[in-house]
Amino acid sequence: MITDRQPRSFLEPAVLSRLAGVPLLARKAMVGNVSGRHTSPHRGSSVEFAEYRKYVPGDDLRRLDWRAFGRSDRFYVKEYEADTNLRLCLVLDTSGSMNFSAEGRLSKIDYARRICAGLGYLASQQGDAVGISCVADGIVKTLPPRRSPAHLRLVFDILEEAKPAGPTRLPEVLHELAETIRQRALVVIVSDLFVEPAVLASSFGHLRFRHHDVAVFHLLDPLEIGFKFQRPTRFLDMEGGGSIFADPVDIADRYHQAVNRYLEAMKKVALESGIDYGRVLTDESYEQVLARFLVGRAAGSGLR
Repeated sequence: MITDRQPRSFLEPAVLSRLAGVPLLARKAMVGNVSGRHTSPHRGSSVEFAEYRKYVPGDDLRRLDWRAFGRSDRFYVKEYEADTNLRLCLVLDTSGSMNFSAEGRLSKIDYARRICAGLGYLASQQGDAVGISCVADGIVKTLPPRRSPAHLRLVFDILEEAKPAGPTRLPEVLHELAETIRQRALVVIVSDLFVEPAVLASSFGHLRFRHHDVAVFHLLDPLEIGFKFQRPTRFLDMEGGGSIFADPVDIADRYHQAVNRYLEAMKKVALESGIDYGRVLTDESYEQVLARFLVGRAAGSGLR
């Protein structure tokens, strides 16, 4: 049941109810302060047996395996994988280009709101902490992860108030977040990634070096891919404010070549960085996108 009493355009109870059956899982071990469903890097005493190790003075005698002692005449202690809660850190791109929409579709920012709200709600329902950072030419607004319905409402407030504006400095911002997100987290980036792929590689690497599990939803409007313009058009830079007047017939081939190079480079960077990357067209149902993400994680394969 949705705990937020205020109606939100980006929250659809029927969609969230259908998605609730699949857990949101981390691909990397998490660190938390309550028992949960995610693997911890520390050994504990939960339900899943991990390994034996030799007894050392000071170990809890209740964890001695007497059957192992009977077989080997040596003391061994059972160790288990500790489960912990996940920290979900949503990174929402609010640069000017996220305001783009075409042919009556959701704008990229409205689509991103639904992705972030859906993941935030699902994480909160399974007892995990949720936080958010809105980013453009810097960190516009940030809220550290916490576990409570009241905190989730604050996350929703930030989503609702987000207004795309200005240029993007996503690579620099991700470097900053890599240092300021102190504990291991699932960092979900929702952006149109209007930056050079090679520049993003070091940012992804920095997040991975800090032991974060990184997932990226790369949002694109179908018009940006298809470039189906039929007459001379003035194209506006939604981040820098400049414009160019061009005949699509003259530039279509070069445009498609440039876009294909960019998309291939982004896919290569994601693969080499070991992040969970998915290209999303905004004419696709966001429910299907989220279902694919959740099921992929449950199966161990991620977005793709």
